[in-house]
Amino acid sequence: MRYSALTQRIGGEGAAAWKIHDRALELREQGVDVLLLSVGDPDFDTPLPIVHAAIDSLLAGDTHYSDVRGTRSLRSSIARRHQQRSGQEVDAGHVIVLPGAQCAVYAVAQCLLDPGDEVIVAEPMYVTYEGVFGACGASVVPVAVRPENGFRVEPADVAALITPKTRVILLNSPNNPSGASLSLKSWQALAALCVRHDLWLISDEVYSDLLYEGEHISPSSLPGMAERTATINSVSKSHAMTGWRVGWMIGPKPLAEHLMHLSLCMLFGIPDFVQKAAQVALDKDLPEVALMREEYRQRRDLVCARLSGCPGIRPIRPDGGMFVMVDVRQTGLGAQDFAERLLEEYGVSVLAGEAFGPSAAGHIRIGLVVDQRRLADACQRIASCAADLLQVRRA
Repeated sequence: MRYSALTQRIGGEGAAAWKIHDRALELREQGVDVLLLSVGDPDFDTPLPIVHAAIDSLLAGDTHYSDVRGTRSLRSSIARRHQQRSGQEVDAGHVIVLPGAQCAVYAVAQCLLDPGDEVIVAEPMYVTYEGVFGACGASVVPVAVRPENGFRVEPADVAALITPKTRVILLNSPNNPSGASLSLKSWQALAALCVRHDLWLISDEVYSDLLYEGEHISPSSLPGMAERTATINSVSKSHAMTGWRVGWMIGPKPLAEHLMHLSLCMLFGIPDFVQKAAQVALDKDLPEVALMREEYRQRRDLVCARLSGCPGIRPIRPDGGMFVMVDVRQTGLGAQDFAERLLEEYGVSVLAGEAFGPSAAGHIRIGLVVDQRRLADACQRIASCAADLLQVRRA
């Protein structure tokens, strides 16, 4: 049977990246002791006040159709939170609620891009971006970065890639997988490019609450950027709510209107009881959230300390997020081969950097998604894998 060309554009390397994760799950089912560090799913429970809000909403009968845009109260909470943190003046009309940040990026891309358009995306890039833009018929133009520079984006490198076909720049700060963040100076230079060339900016800020070094900048607050920036965020990582599927876009009101029309024909909103829970997440000062953030910071420090100085590998300290990139090139294996060996022989599941673009080749991504005891165990296994490979090379 025949399938559309879309099916080819949404497959590829990004989809294939998860094969090692699937293999790790298979080994676990067989009873193998596998430390699963290949997916960015927090190991914390959603804070109970959030859960109780959903239960109370269900018991109150909030099981019917909801506002396609998201409830006004939730959108107002999102707008208020964004304005407090960025300084950009927004209200509920600038916000649309969607089932996760992933869906928000996809929806924005559908409303901004036509076939043949180009999207500049900084490497290393989240594995689904290529499929998202491929679904629109647009082309991804990657911005190479250097591990030696902490995977940070240089505005001059972005400027060199702008062509008459460029329509959008997408930047993710803090970045998944590298954890690199952008400074105010860099954002100002990038904003100037967007204004000069009349470009849209998609700012993926899902890890903004997990920044440990420096200050998070929302570029929508910079001069000339409010009317050309789609800010993407969610409660998935910050509040351990990945399975709740709550994300949003904050942008110009005409864009929010277009997104509403897309949601109307595809999603028809998300459940009211989930939105009630998300509103508690945003409005309440929950101590669990601060504790989770501090735990992630400690896990980052643990991994960097345990792997620093280990023969054959070098961790790259991230500014934020819930991952650490580790350079394994000195072992003599490519990252994919190293990751497969690490899983099959040492019981640790990680993703190979190549899945995120050529700039991350020779690196593995470690998810900070298990407790510190097991994370220390994982570091020991990774170090042993590297040491054994070096020994074989010397033999």
